[in-house]
Amino acid sequence: MSGAPTLTKTPKGPPGASRAAGGRLSFAKVLLIIAGALITLSVVREIIDQVASGQTPAFHNITSSGQIAAGLSMAVPIGLAGLGGLWAERAGVVNIGLEGMMILGTFFGAWAGYQWGPWTGVLAGVLGGAIGGLVHAVATVTFGVDHIISGVAINILALGATSYLAKRWFEPLADEGGSPKQSPQVDDIQQFTVPGLADWLADLEKHHWFLVSDVAGILGGLVTDISALTVLAIALFAGTFLVLWKTSFGLRLRSCGENPTAAESLGVNVYLYKYAAVVTSGALAGLGGVFLALVRSHIYNEGQTGGRGYIGLAAMLFGNWRPGGLAMGAGLFGYSDALQLRSGGTTVHALILLVALGLLALAVWRLTRQHYIAAGLSGLAAALLIVWYAMTDSVPNELVGATPYIVTLLVMALAAQRLRMPKANNRPYRRGQGG
Repeated sequence: MSGAPTLTKTPKGPPGASRAAGGRLSFAKVLLIIAGALITLSVVREIIDQVASGQTPAFHNITSSGQIAAGLSMAVPIGLAGLGGLWAERAGVVNIGLEGMMILGTFFGAWAGYQWGPWTGVLAGVLGGAIGGLVHAVATVTFGVDHIISGVAINILALGATSYLAKRWFEPLADEGGSPKQSPQVDDIQQFTVPGLADWLADLEKHHWFLVSDVAGILGGLVTDISALTVLAIALFAGTFLVLWKTSFGLRLRSCGENPTAAESLGVNVYLYKYAAVVTSGALAGLGGVFLALVRSHIYNEGQTGGRGYIGLAAMLFGNWRPGGLAMGAGLFGYSDALQLRSGGTTVHALILLVALGLLALAVWRLTRQHYIAAGLSGLAAALLIVWYAMTDSVPNELVGATPYIVTLLVMALAAQRLRMPKANNRPYRRGQGG
């Protein structure tokens, strides 16, 4: 059939589609954004240092290697959960159950890690999350259950199942640190430091030079005491981009999330691709849970996911269902989470000024695009934050713990206008429905 369409052909879309494609950030624009962010961080750090007059070394934390390393360790589980959501939603299945799949990863990772070593725990946690993904796929793809209802049910079932199993498996191990709510200690996973480079960057950081020391601190946090699972997570982000956007398998999978009926007409087994995507989604979320249990704390603790599955979904939305944007969103949320944990209200107070400068830049950008109302609102918000920063010395403790969630809401509010989800997301599909 010479007239039959093919998956490799790019059809002409409406004018809005071409504008959306043209609005995608180029590599040069990404570099400019990164450079602007680095300069902004340096400016904020200099301002804070001048105000602090050397009295509080904690103010250097906003660009210190310790802050960046902590932010990276906070970002990895969020990023892995978001990556799991990306796989599922690119195939047209909404996965609200990421939180439950992370819980399964934390539990089975710690249980197997205690029994047979940390790398066996990694495999068990991934399998636990994949089983959660398989249950979600059976419910949504085979039986047509609403994706949101199925995801919420998985979250509840995972929490209940792990609570029950913890009492059965960990409570008898009280002599070794087990309890109904936590596992015994698990051995460490290997960590890596780049020899020579880490020491050189640490020396540069100590000078507190404008921009130079800040960049050294950021890079130092990325090459010092990095877990093997962090390296694996970075490889998975790169692998996801290559598989989903550079292979025929990825093209077929994404077509299932855009127009499954058309994909079926071209010979794609839509059920198979949806199953593969959702099971992979659960496995990635399970790996995020393993990271929390085996890298962050070395034990399973009830409730240790702390809503990171939902924040991972927010990071995925911020990244517009693409790995690069997802990585930036996860990094932002991880950075803000580490900021409030490391130094509390005094350092989070610096975040107010950082956000104010970001809103000012957004206002200028909106103004150049003649979006006067949006520019005015961004400028007003920036002015209010600057006044708040100038009139206070710290952030109330009630707000400190909510910092990552507030950042999530702000980012999603600003990013909402440019989001474009896969067209067939959360839509029921049945084989042969187009015929």
